[in-house]
Amino acid sequence: MKKIKFNMTLSLSQKLIIAVVCLLVFMGASILFLIEQREVNSILDEQRSKGELIAKYLIQLNLQDFMAARNEDVKKNIERQIDEELVYAVFFNRDGNLFAANDFIADNQTIVGQSNLRQSLEDRDFYFIEKRIKDLNLGGSIPILEIESPVFVEGSSRRWGSLKIGLSLEEMYAEINQTRLKLLLIGLGAIFLGIIGAVFLSKRITGPLNKLVEGTIKISRGDFSHKIDIASKDEIGDLADSFNEMSKQLLITKKKVELANKKLIQAEKLASIGRISATIAHEIRNPLTSVKLNIQKLAESEHLNKLERGHLGISQEGINQIENFIKEMLNFTRVSELNINSFPINQIIESSIKMITDSLDLKNITLEKDIKENVPPVMVDGDKIRQVILNVFRNACEAVEQNGKIRISLHQISKNSGRCIKIQISNNGIGIPKQDWENIFEPFFTTKSSGFGLGLANARKIIEQHNGTIKVKGKRDRSSCFEIILPCQGEK
Repeated sequence: MKKIKFNMTLSLSQKLIIAVVCLLVFMGASILFLIEQREVNSILDEQRSKGELIAKYLIQLNLQDFMAARNEDVKKNIERQIDEELVYAVFFNRDGNLFAANDFIADNQTIVGQSNLRQSLEDRDFYFIEKRIKDLNLGGSIPILEIESPVFVEGSSRRWGSLKIGLSLEEMYAEINQTRLKLLLIGLGAIFLGIIGAVFLSKRITGPLNKLVEGTIKISRGDFSHKIDIASKDEIGDLADSFNEMSKQLLITKKKVELANKKLIQAEKLASIGRISATIAHEIRNPLTSVKLNIQKLAESEHLNKLERGHLGISQEGINQIENFIKEMLNFTRVSELNINSFPINQIIESSIKMITDSLDLKNITLEKDIKENVPPVMVDGDKIRQVILNVFRNACEAVEQNGKIRISLHQISKNSGRCIKIQISNNGIGIPKQDWENIFEPFFTTKSSGFGLGLANARKIIEQHNGTIKVKGKRDRSSCFEIILPCQGEK
């Protein structure tokens, strides 16, 4: 027969609740026990004091009859004082023998048989004992506090006898039980409130810890953007802040690694393109040059008709396109050195606009400018940056329809790396699909029917050489906006 093993693992919250409840039960039980003992002793002392007063009262009430040896009178007085609380009263003479007693215990020799007091006693001495006696009328037994007090006569130092009384403790026990019940209810209420407090405390402590655990799990899965929202100003709050800072740094590191990998892939891609370009340039340029020269010589012949000259012209245009493609590909793959100088960026923009004016006039395009005059100069290669702006302008001109609109803005902004200038060139053309925003900067990717797809790729390479960024942003009217950010002079 296989033995079934139960592996029950308690959570931190459950352990905390159990520990707090056990501590509360122990402390509550200890405190209630001390209170109960104190209350019981207080009730018992009160009962003893009450018994002393009753004994003294009975002695004073029967002193004259007792001294005169009038047994029957003393007995009658005793019977009149007997009630539910005072069960019996017994007078003993100076020899310790029975003098008078009520009928209820007249035959109980353990009570009336002899006195329990010593012979040499003072007036203030009392004898106390708790016992139980049989109730012949009702059956069962009665709890009794038995008190015996000596009888002295004023002016005499000799004891005349003693009085033994029995007080019922049923009311006292009932009061003690009631007190214990109240203390028990108080204890249970305190434990119940303690359990509620323990649950609240455990949630207060383990709730943030659970958030931290969830955060570590998400980070282990690569979600470095997860943030733990804990507003407490204690050690757990400090831990959450440290955790958020750690995840923030991990996210920054992840982005840096992704950017580095992207640049590495781009560099490998450029190296591959460079090798291919060198091979193409070597294998095509020499025979292409011969073909181009021969076509030029044929075109100079006087024996060609108009149709033949047209075919040669088409061939020359095709050769020129091939040469331009090879040139652009070599320029893209070649790592050129920058001629860095301090330039006012607004002047570079104005010179670029002048070079594109004919294209704007051809399609009657409106150019809106928002160029701030107080923009600081930048450390750039002016020709390279002008090449980038011209490329973006040409793309904008091709994107807009007749009577379209192009807008260029220049502003200074602040970033974590310092002061920067932001150039935005937008148009009201059909726009670029969002899924192509990154692809348009890849080599040989183009959405136009003509072109080689190297213009924007070369533009991004130039901007990144200047420690800047270029990207496409969408607008509400679904048109596109190119955003170029370059660091100001003296910024990194």
